[in-house]
Amino acid sequence: MSDSSTLLPVLVSLCALFVASKLWNAHTEMAKLDAIPTVGANGFWSSLWAGIYYVKHAREVMKEGYDNYYGRAFKVRIPDRWTVVATGPTMINDIKKAPDDVLSFAEAVKETLQVDYTIGKAQRMHLYHVNVVRNSLTRNIATRFSDVRDEIITSFADQIPVTEDWVSMPALNTIMKVVCRTTNRLFVGLPLCREPDWIDLNIQFTVKVFGSASIINLFPSVLKPIVGTLLSPRAQATRRARRHIGHVIQERMDQEDQYGKHWAGKPNDLISWLLDENPGGEYRTVNDLLMRLLNINMAAIHTTSMSFSQVLYWLAVQPDHVIKELREEIESVTKEHGWNKISMGYLRKVDSFMKEVARYTGIGDVVADRKVLKDFTFTDGTRIPAGSIITIPAFAMHHDERHYEDPDQFKPFRFSEMRDSEEGGSIKHQMITPNQDYFFFGTGRHAW
Repeated sequence: MSDSSTLLPVLVSLCALFVASKLWNAHTEMAKLDAIPTVGANGFWSSLWAGIYYVKHAREVMKEGYDNYYGRAFKVRIPDRWTVVATGPTMINDIKKAPDDVLSFAEAVKETLQVDYTIGKAQRMHLYHVNVVRNSLTRNIATRFSDVRDEIITSFADQIPVTEDWVSMPALNTIMKVVCRTTNRLFVGLPLCREPDWIDLNIQFTVKVFGSASIINLFPSVLKPIVGTLLSPRAQATRRARRHIGHVIQERMDQEDQYGKHWAGKPNDLISWLLDENPGGEYRTVNDLLMRLLNINMAAIHTTSMSFSQVLYWLAVQPDHVIKELREEIESVTKEHGWNKISMGYLRKVDSFMKEVARYTGIGDVVADRKVLKDFTFTDGTRIPAGSIITIPAFAMHHDERHYEDPDQFKPFRFSEMRDSEEGGSIKHQMITPNQDYFFFGTGRHAW
């Protein structure tokens, strides 16, 4: 008997198992969420098509649900599962107050990105790198501000050289290289932050993680270990990163072992901050630290690049007086306070412009995913069973006239005017401050 004739029944059986498992999961999921109103098709077969429809029409689907069920929860079918969408300030506040062992951001990320396969289980089991970002990295931005500014200037000069004639440039791809260089000046320093292969690795790693995760999520749980192992970008990325910086990490660990944490000449960068916070044991390895560097880069590069590109697009279509006001503010503030982190807090019009771009255009249609670990009941009595995913429809909220005057108009100084007119508005209306009406990257303890 030939190998192909032996393999064929196995493949047929696996396909049958895959289809049967997907259909059964879809059926049980629908049954658990039966009490939640549905936007889009609600039938068993038609809802599977609705998941495909959602890919290109997510904004329309969310808008329909938001308009029809404001103040309540509704569910929509996305390609690989049902998602519960919570609307209105009361429900959002319920989500913010819920403890992590009931509504989990980490478990939602684990499921969406299939973290155990794409990034590694260790990254999920111990999140000490998150504390490093919140504390050490944030605390050192002021200290390293001159380095960051220098890299911004240098990278723009390299990526967009001055020419006498107009030249077409791919905005997002160019900005990603600038952002990657700038963040890595802070993370790993010179000269590695300017190494083309290091830049390409960090940009492409994110693409590969999201691409792999989207495919893995289509398979039933019983097959995910197999598919996840085959599709994981982790091993290749680690080998590539090790060639660039593995020896540096090893030298830092050796120095620490010999002289302690505060050895003379210790660089003030992300590698040092990670080692300062490192719990030791299985987490104190070159490969683990490499993956945390890639992980933090993944979080920093693409969202920043997309946001900046959108700001650039909107700047390009502004009338002269808007550009003039922004320039005058920058010139005035930097003349008085210099180029430093403190100065950034005085750029109210610049901050307003960026926030209005984020509000009007949006990074995504939904934010703040949470996985329900224990049955959860909203204040209005809506019960969400364990295993569900809850999210918030940010784009629809940002275009709701209950929250914003003329929400479908782009007003560059909307938020600086609010800050000037409202007592205490200085902090409330900053771009980085989430509230009941505005979301950038989340809500509650996990907003960043």
